Amino acid sequence: MTADRIPLAGVIGHPIAHSRSPRLHGYWLKKHLVHGHYIPMDVAHEDLADVLRTMPKLGFVGVNVTIPHKETVLALADQVTDRASLIGAANTLTFQGGKIYADNTDGHGFIENIREKAPDWNAGDGPAAVLGAGGAARAVITALLQAGAPEVRLTNRTRSRSDALRAEFGSKIAVFDWVQAGNALEDAKTVVNATSLGMVGKSTLRVPLDALGPGMVVNDLVYTPLDTEFLEHARAAGATAIDGLGMLLHQAAPGFERWFGVKPEIDDTLRNIVLGK
Repeated sequence: MTADRIPLAGVIGHPIAHSRSPRLHGYWLKKHLVHGHYIPMDVAHEDLADVLRTMPKLGFVGVNVTIPHKETVLALADQVTDRASLIGAANTLTFQGGKIYADNTDGHGFIENIREKAPDWNAGDGPAAVLGAGGAARAVITALLQAGAPEVRLTNRTRSRSDALRAEFGSKIAVFDWVQAGNALEDAKTVVNATSLGMVGKSTLRVPLDALGPGMVVNDLVYTPLDTEFLEHARAAGATAIDGLGMLLHQAAPGFERWFGVKPEIDDTLRNIVLGK
């Protein structure tokens, strides 16, 4: 990109009006006095390839990718990071030298959020339990294994999806039937809800939580509401409860730094802006 072109970035998905990424990046652009723009774009599946190839010509330096394109963009990218390949999805694209570089920063966001809220947390201290087997769970599992978790106990409403992840990730994955989800939490050091259960407009997370207690770090990837019933129960049981907003904020930072050349700060003002306060 030439020095006189205004750098553009954005988020593509279908639909996209719900995305909070424009608030997030807009705050950073203003705070760090970056002369650039971040734009939400509703792109249909059949238009995705053409749009991505056209973007660099318009001045785009990169984009975030959300549902339903996170898997599809892997096949359209010229280069894919190992972690994006392992997760099977990309959420961050960078345009450089006429090529598309795909990465997945969800795992990074997950780990950084936990380390911020629980500085003494160590993935190697004991088993982790993950509820859910979708795209978010794949990123969490990848990050936990890379951080040294000795075992990841996986439970999902559809067991076949858990079995598929075990076949892919290997023997450190222990699969539990959904009706045994409560058993998966026993003696776990890290517990993560990677389902949409408990989110506004979704069903309640109905899993026995009696095993939660002191010494556990419990993270809900849901952030609407910010304080879910799952986290309230964890806190009442003496566990360290961590909401999902920090993951959203931390996963966005690497892309912003790549695109605009500034390492952004994650602070309370940003959290409030993204929450619409």
